Amino acid sequence: MQCLENLRSVLQDAGAGLADIVSTRILVASSDRADLGAVWSVVREAFGDHDVPSTLLGVTVLGYEDQLVEIEAVAAVRDPA
Repeated sequence: MQCLENLRSVLQDAGAGLADIVSTRILVASSDRADLGAVWSVVREAFGDHDVPSTLLGVTVLGYEDQLVEIEAVAAVRDPA
């Protein structure tokens, strides 16, 4: 899923990884619960044993044409100084 690759990339740029995420909000442009479940399965697989507090929401539309999923994540990274 492209949004997970994007998330990994921005985390890496900040010196972090998925294990540094402390919460997520996942938006899925669908009212079909099966779609939400499918997205949730992919996200949970990506996070593995790192079980963060998350909110999964079905929405009518997202900001970009043909955008189906959006992931908002909060990460906590220690300052190396």
